[in-house]
Amino acid sequence: MAEEYRQTSVLIVSSGSTAIDYFKGLLLPNRFNPIETAANAGEAERRVIEKAFGLVIINTPLPDDFGTKLAINLSRFETTGILLLVKSTLYEEILYKTENYGIVTLSKPVDKHTASQTINALVSMRNRMQSFESRVESLETRMEEIKIVNRAKLILVERLKMSEPEAHRFIEKSAMDRCVKKREIAENIIKTYEN
Repeated sequence: MAEEYRQTSVLIVSSGSTAIDYFKGLLLPNRFNPIETAANAGEAERRVIEKAFGLVIINTPLPDDFGTKLAINLSRFETTGILLLVKSTLYEEILYKTENYGIVTLSKPVDKHTASQTINALVSMRNRMQSFESRVESLETRMEEIKIVNRAKLILVERLKMSEPEAHRFIEKSAMDRCVKKREIAENIIKTYEN
């Protein structure tokens, strides 16, 4: 059985239709959907504010900004892959300005094979970043829960003169008896004794 791909939304930023058609031809609809376009940096910025894109392809130069500033501005969205296409004579200079932002720069003209491989690599890295981001969020939530439970245990130790193991057991048992999370019991203890 074939594994289904996660669909990635794409924004192609180009002042000309040739590059837009070129990339639309490379992006398979079962993997890349929706595919939207913008003719300049200002329009691209507005689109990205309205909607998150998994991949942004910028074909330089743009009429209102070369494209480097746009790419750097968009790099603040950590899980958006950014592909910047520049003339081969400018490649080294632009690469130097953008590589620390995680922007992938290719020199034009670029063949379909290289463009396709680069896009696939960007999507793979984006998926990996999203996986790390969700793990970090999960760990942050867990750390917050531990802090709240520890604060509640401290209150029980100070106010009710329980030992730390007794306070821990009290919170665990209360959570099991009421079929709720320890965090909820801890928050109720904090509300009760801190007000």
